[in-house]
Amino acid sequence: MSTTLFSLAFGVGTQNRQGAWLEVFYAQPLLNPSAELVAAIAPVLGYTEGNQAIAFSTAQASQLAEALKSVDAAQAALLTRLAESHKPLVATLLAEDAQLSSTPEAYLKLHLLSHRLVKPHGLNLAGIFPLLPNVAWTSQGAIDLSELAEHQLEARLRGELLEVFSVDKFPKMTDYVVPAGVRIADAARIRLGAYVGEGTTVMHEGFVNFNAGTEGPGMIEGRVSAGVFVGKGSDLGGGCSTMGTLSGGGNIVIKVGEGCLIGANAGIGIPLGDRNTVESGLYVTAGTKVALLDEKNQLVKVVKARELAGQPDLLFRRNSETGAVECKTHKSAIELNEALHAHN
Repeated sequence: MSTTLFSLAFGVGTQNRQGAWLEVFYAQPLLNPSAELVAAIAPVLGYTEGNQAIAFSTAQASQLAEALKSVDAAQAALLTRLAESHKPLVATLLAEDAQLSSTPEAYLKLHLLSHRLVKPHGLNLAGIFPLLPNVAWTSQGAIDLSELAEHQLEARLRGELLEVFSVDKFPKMTDYVVPAGVRIADAARIRLGAYVGEGTTVMHEGFVNFNAGTEGPGMIEGRVSAGVFVGKGSDLGGGCSTMGTLSGGGNIVIKVGEGCLIGANAGIGIPLGDRNTVESGLYVTAGTKVALLDEKNQLVKVVKARELAGQPDLLFRRNSETGAVECKTHKSAIELNEALHAHN
């Protein structure tokens, strides 16, 4: 048996009446757990190798807690609490960061991101969508959509209201993880699997998707789409948008460098280098024709915006007289050309 694991977590979750997993909550997921810990729990779970999600009983939870007392006090304490559960329990063990094969595995990787154990693009999330069932997220937790009407009737008969907050594959992050040092004005706008760095403020209209997020500190008043990572000290203005990999159907990774400003109602479809500014209302896509201006505001050349991807210290603006999209920099024409050739 291999005692080396990529990740391990003990969880409590929700199943539908057919026994299919709807969601899993992992209080203390581990990345690269110790070989000693793995060796202690494997006999109790019957684990030998590979990526597995193993259901276990409350009696086994007590056994696991006992086995870990001298190995990992925090995990032992967690398992002692799990032994009191009235909901189904699962141990998810990932020998490697491979393509997902079960709902508990999918939830573990989303937890790893939101616990800041792994940054966006640091995990293999292939095959995640079919493994996340579309469920009703309610005041009584996750409910299978085919069972929702019956639950609603049962609640009414008890004189209660079963409130449905959303119908989606992803729950809100804060029902599972509240990272330290953040402000989130509307928790419903942050999906589980978001990486929200310390010092980040997400205002009411801000949105952060899964496998996306912020290094922190930063201010998010716009949309951080799937796959987008925002660098330190950057500000996304109200109503602005970042085009995720899924949006364009391509493989380009959109990111925002450090110290950037994307103005209100602006947007980007290219990666931004450090200290870039995009004027309010301007959407810059990869194919946008941009008039590149040097330090003296002289035209150097007209390029497609993708040629400026990742370059530092740029200001993207629209000429108020001609309507042309311009990019201004403090560099000379020679420096600009050298940077463009180096980029290519």
